Amino acid sequence: TRFGLGCIGSRGMAGALTPETLAGITDINGTNFLEAANAAGYGGPDMATMLKGTRVAEGQVSHFVELHIEQGPNLENDGIDIGIVTAIAAPAALRVRFVGNGGHAGALLMPFRKDAGLAAAELALAVEKATLRTGAIDTVGTTGLFKIYPGAVNSVPRDAHLEIDVRDIDLERRDQVVQEIREAAEEISQRRGTTVEIELLNADPPATSGASILEAAEQSVKQMGVSYTKMVSRAYHDSLFMARIAPTAMIFIPCRGGVSHRPDEYSSPADMARGVQALALTMARLAGTPGCHDEL
Repeated sequence: TRFGLGCIGSRGMAGALTPETLAGITDINGTNFLEAANAAGYGGPDMATMLKGTRVAEGQVSHFVELHIEQGPNLENDGIDIGIVTAIAAPAALRVRFVGNGGHAGALLMPFRKDAGLAAAELALAVEKATLRTGAIDTVGTTGLFKIYPGAVNSVPRDAHLEIDVRDIDLERRDQVVQEIREAAEEISQRRGTTVEIELLNADPPATSGASILEAAEQSVKQMGVSYTKMVSRAYHDSLFMARIAPTAMIFIPCRGGVSHRPDEYSSPADMARGVQALALTMARLAGTPGCHDEL
């Protein structure tokens, strides 16, 4: 995302953003969020005023149902038409920076190095170990950003930046993994003689889908006569935050190879049509529109 924080719109609507959070984020050009919002005609005199204008009070929205591609291969692999999402995993993100001494790759001898790049590499492996140690299929950990400086073949890295993503449908288990990663970063830094800075970028709770929506969605796909399964979303979506102000659920359709956020992302027209029909039938049932869902 442009500002390194996903679902900014739904976060704002659900009251999950603070002026301080928005003030602290910029895009790659150094433009802050308020400047960008004002340039687009959606801002305000300050962050607090802008957020107040986007806030939706609990009870203003009756139901929130989101249609999305699965972003994984399970529906396609199993030959299933529709996924009904029962829960959305809780994401947490860490930013870590190691600073060592750096130096020339030939002149700085091994015993005297404080290699920030190796510290970062160790931590990336520690993320994997902490995640796998839970033994839970729903726990995932990813080091998605890894940069070393000055980034020359003949230079010992003096500075390393990582951003780490941890997700789980179990909040306590996710937080335990995050804590283990923090402890690993401190231990690695001390052992390698670097400094370390650890910043928690976000730590959102999981969301459970609304029972009334799940029932309506299941009735709808049964009416359609298509195959379906109940499943968990391990990627987070606007529904994660809208669940704070309204009953929420999601409907998934297959995507080829589980690919998303790439030019070759693809869902067939038939899958998209089934998804739209499932959404329309579900919303008609939730709206209590007499006979409407029989005509779709």
